Amino acid sequence: MGGTMDGTKQRRRGNTRQRIQDVALELFAEQGYEKTSLREIAERLEVTKAALYYHFKTKEEIIVSLFEDLTQPIEDLIEWGRRQPQSLETKQEIVRRYGQALTDAAPLFRFMQENQATVRELSIGEMFKSRMLSMRDIIVDPDADLVDQVRCVSALFTMHAGMFLLQDLEGDPEDKRKAVLEVATDLITRSHRGD
Repeated sequence: MGGTMDGTKQRRRGNTRQRIQDVALELFAEQGYEKTSLREIAERLEVTKAALYYHFKTKEEIIVSLFEDLTQPIEDLIEWGRRQPQSLETKQEIVRRYGQALTDAAPLFRFMQENQATVRELSIGEMFKSRMLSMRDIIVDPDADLVDQVRCVSALFTMHAGMFLLQDLEGDPEDKRKAVLEVATDLITRSHRGD
């Protein structure tokens, strides 16, 4: 573990929360949310349960914190989008940034897809839905033709489909990401021109 003691130690301590989140998500993916205990998370991290407890009291807290951290960029994007003019450039930029945010949060969305019952219980589902509706509101022009509104909403769905449905398809993830972005951008562009 190179680096000067003081700086490294500080950084590692700051990252404990993140390491807990990452390891918890790994374990949830391997053996399911229900079957994973806080003790197992602590063991894999090689920390005491007390050390884990200092950051999170329950598995729920870990998942909710992960959700809040990983979807914060989407929240920031929504705030940004609300302040921009409804121009084509803005919409294309929203789609690009949204694609990046979804990519960065991919492990979380995989968890949500595989643990839908848990997600419903933990109110993450509701939070996610309200973010989706906010995304829709910054990208859909309420005065546009219905067909163009559908194109905009479809751009968002394309990005979600890209996350979930293309995972098992052959091919380089980066190529798939670019293809999804191209289709979503194309929909947004067509809706703006009102073809």
